[in-house]
Amino acid sequence: MNSENFSISEKIVSPSYIRQGSQARRSHEQLIRLLLEQGKCPEEGWSESTIELFLNELAVMDSNNFLGNCGVGEREGRVASSLVARRHYRLIHGIGRSGDIAAIQPKATGSSLLNKLTNSVVLDILKLSGVRSVTSCFVVPMATGMSLTLCFLTLRHKRPKGRYIIWPRIDQKSCFKAMITAGFEPVVVENILEGDELRTDMEAVERKVQELGAENILCIHSTTSCFAPRVPDRLEELATMSAKYDIPHVVNNAYGVQSSKCMHLIQQGARVGRIDAFVQSLDKNFMVPVGGAIIAGFNESFIQEISRMYPGRASASPSLDVLITLLTLGASGYRKLLAEQKEMYTYLAQELKRLAAAHGERLLHTPHNPISLAMSLDDLQTQSGKSVTQLGSMLFTRQVSGARVVALGNKQMVSGHMFSGFMSHSEAYPHPYLNAASAVGITRDDVTLCIKRLDKCLKSLRKESSARSGSPIPLTGQEDHAVIENKNLFLTDLPG
Repeated sequence: MNSENFSISEKIVSPSYIRQGSQARRSHEQLIRLLLEQGKCPEEGWSESTIELFLNELAVMDSNNFLGNCGVGEREGRVASSLVARRHYRLIHGIGRSGDIAAIQPKATGSSLLNKLTNSVVLDILKLSGVRSVTSCFVVPMATGMSLTLCFLTLRHKRPKGRYIIWPRIDQKSCFKAMITAGFEPVVVENILEGDELRTDMEAVERKVQELGAENILCIHSTTSCFAPRVPDRLEELATMSAKYDIPHVVNNAYGVQSSKCMHLIQQGARVGRIDAFVQSLDKNFMVPVGGAIIAGFNESFIQEISRMYPGRASASPSLDVLITLLTLGASGYRKLLAEQKEMYTYLAQELKRLAAAHGERLLHTPHNPISLAMSLDDLQTQSGKSVTQLGSMLFTRQVSGARVVALGNKQMVSGHMFSGFMSHSEAYPHPYLNAASAVGITRDDVTLCIKRLDKCLKSLRKESSARSGSPIPLTGQEDHAVIENKNLFLTDLPG
């Protein structure tokens, strides 16, 4: 409805009512106008009706939705299922063109506008989250691992002699395979143990740089967000080293946007040294479906080079999902989520510490990790090495998802490289442990239920171990006065 149609409508319905309806529509249009003018996440979230109005307005600008359009090409935005069309708000053409994921599509003006606005809004959120000096970013319809691969492939053209990637070890397969897939040789640098924490061995990194020769190194590949007891890399020192030896530096910031500490490390690293790009997941930071990432950096021309490296057009789904989410939350809503994540981290730490003490374990001291926590399983290990791995399956069966149980001595071959102590980020970490993370969106109920079910699992394993050894253990009022047979372990603590 435009002003002319509203005027005509006054001949059909009382003018006062039509004016009221017109004013209501203008309130929606005012929000859309501010988004177009500023390119920033609105301070307050939009209603679903405003978001749907906006998306429908974008959709009618794409050629597949033109009335009377006659398409004779091989890709005309044709969709066989109306359900699929509605799922995508009839934005069918995707984003970018064959030579550049950020390019404008002549027959998809609405989708192109969606792409540009999403990148602009996401850039604003990265600044809000702590990386104030970031200059450019784009959403790519690939998860973190493949997005890192795209960064490495772009650097290949800048450093044709680059063969190696220096990589402080983190036991996560996708970031390792990202380097292999790009055709480079990862140089794994073992972490050093400081108290309970695994931290970057800066001396070992520099030795590798000098040994291999800076010109033969494609980049340093560092990490922020990670599973405790590993903690974020020493980004400031690595960035300084990158600048010193003129070596590019790519940061895997997978779920670090939600952490002010991780974002501060990136900001400081860029201030004192060199960070060429940092990559973060959409699903882990913004609670959208898996399938997208943000590639960001401090040199706009380099980030544009990465976007031009992407071959072909791309799905608009990740861009659409994150834009809808951020418009729904608004900047204030996202800040609230970040504050709640910190609050839940403290609560989870308190509860895990209390539970650990009750079972002869302890919460590992990892203050440099702002998201993940680890509880030792030393006492459980002494009862039975099998009990440690069994705990993980018991938790999963009881619908506790995301908890990781790490036993001692695991070995894993990943793309031809043997990792000793796999999952522990170290060849010889001294403790078996259980991981739990306070990630964005976690609730107090999640923590409470997790602790309750973990407590019951630990008690069950103690009873089973005691039954096998024939040694009775003291029972508390909270424990069942019966020995639980192995066959019943998965039936004693059904959810709820």
